[in-house]
Amino acid sequence: MSDSKCRRLEGRVAVITGGASGIGLATARRLADEGAHIVIGDFDPVAGQAAADEVSGLFVQTDVTDADQVENMFALAKSTYGSVDIAFNNAGISPPDDDSILETGIDAWRRVQEVNLTSVYLCCKAVLPIMLEQGKGSIINTASFVATMAAATSQISYTASKGGVLAMSRELGVQFARSGVRVNALSPGPVATPLLMELFAKDQERAARRLVHIPVGRFGEPEEIAAAVAFLASDDSSFITASNFLVDGGISGAYVTPL
Repeated sequence: MSDSKCRRLEGRVAVITGGASGIGLATARRLADEGAHIVIGDFDPVAGQAAADEVSGLFVQTDVTDADQVENMFALAKSTYGSVDIAFNNAGISPPDDDSILETGIDAWRRVQEVNLTSVYLCCKAVLPIMLEQGKGSIINTASFVATMAAATSQISYTASKGGVLAMSRELGVQFARSGVRVNALSPGPVATPLLMELFAKDQERAARRLVHIPVGRFGEPEEIAAAVAFLASDDSSFITASNFLVDGGISGAYVTPL
């Protein structure tokens, strides 16, 4: 990568929830490499601090389902660095008790909705006034290809939550399109994160049933999703808002997989 491409985000401030591991951590590294100041919001104090230290950033221990803590995270980002230019609202869970609708209890349903969908609402609600005052900003909300495609190996609350993230991102993107603030949904395909690998290690059949449908023949890597976030965060995507940005190895475009 050329130096000019590496520094697309020079001096900008990026807040990343779920930034201590997986896609969030890979994105923190990528955005820092491109010149951004990084604020890690995560529930895990040890991994969160380690991630922030690695990218010379700020760690704010945050329960993303708590409105006051989310407000505090963005306020600290602004008071520390002077602005909030990028919000990557990425925190999410996919617990084993979220399964078929026939098996998933109401407590599991609500917990996943709170972490995956309500947290994105809270983050957008907190950061939008900051960005509107600045007259610029890029909000990137982690949805999923399951917001577009259905799976017979269902995680019903996860799927529904990501559909909500996609719909909310689209609406916010349209609502604030003339304010200088862009809002996009990032929809990864299956990515080789610890979360997914742990799930599939427990159920090899479920992993095989999913892998067979990916045209490129493999799961994505966190760094590949981070590259997409960097693009959506940068001015290279200045005409992209209210979009469903699919980074899924071709899954959503496939009828049959290639030989």
